[in-house]
Amino acid sequence: MFCGRHLLAAKLRPSDIDASAGSVAEVERLVRLIRARWPFVRIVLRADSGFAREALRAWCEHNRVAYLFGLARNTRLVATIADELATAQAAAEKTGRPARRFKDFRWSTLDTWSRRRRVVAKAEWTQGEANLRRHLAQAQRGGARQLYEDIYCARAENRIKECQLDLYADRTSAATMRANQLRLWFASMAYVLICALRRIGPAETTFADATCGTIRLKLLKIGALVRISVRRIKIATASSRSTVEHRRAPPGRSRPSPRLAGLTREAATRSIGGITKAQRRHSKPNRNQRLRRHGPYRLPPIHLSFVKEQLAM
Repeated sequence: MFCGRHLLAAKLRPSDIDASAGSVAEVERLVRLIRARWPFVRIVLRADSGFAREALRAWCEHNRVAYLFGLARNTRLVATIADELATAQAAAEKTGRPARRFKDFRWSTLDTWSRRRRVVAKAEWTQGEANLRRHLAQAQRGGARQLYEDIYCARAENRIKECQLDLYADRTSAATMRANQLRLWFASMAYVLICALRRIGPAETTFADATCGTIRLKLLKIGALVRISVRRIKIATASSRSTVEHRRAPPGRSRPSPRLAGLTREAATRSIGGITKAQRRHSKPNRNQRLRRHGPYRLPPIHLSFVKEQLAM
């Protein structure tokens, strides 16, 4: 369960139970925790048709929780929005572009619902065929188009895909449910850490709105070939790595020199003008080779102020 980009809960369940099994208890726990901190906050629960069950709807109605659930298609609902679908089809055939129409009405099933509820329906004609969507909108303000486009379409499918595809939360191949639940929690914690990194670290860069997969591949998983010679350190990375512009600091914060970015102080000191005694002792070239290649060899003096100046560039 998500609130925007914030992960609230990650629970692994067996596959041979109803899609909404245990949802009432989990929603009740989260709502209690949220209202303990923000007593007067307005909570809107969005979910697909698998969670549109009478128990969850009744609990939301008795606990001041607005909801917007998907509804499975049936012949009665399709017949209710037949006029809107015909209008959308005529508009699409006239303009050559997809057209959609909305309808807001009260509806109830024959025996499974305890009361009549508000239903928002979308009738769309695109690519020569109908695209129908129906949603329960209880205790929701706004028109049918606004509820569908601004609220329901903003649900957390993309966040779930980030966890499953980018962070491999669906790798639950262990022999026991306890072990698989632990693996799911590890993936969930990785998502929380990457979201914190995305919110705090690259806030002024192109990675501010990047997905978890992009951040993992271009910031956390960087391969490089490091070559250390007598006078310098060379770092070779792939051309697809993040550039200096991607790593630029926010305004008011000093930015490291591109030549020294990513190096430790010791490595930066060696790259600026010299090598350590240990390195000189273990990799000292032959005197004849040194004179032939570089002339008389003298180490230039290294001052800490000069190093700080170079790192602050």
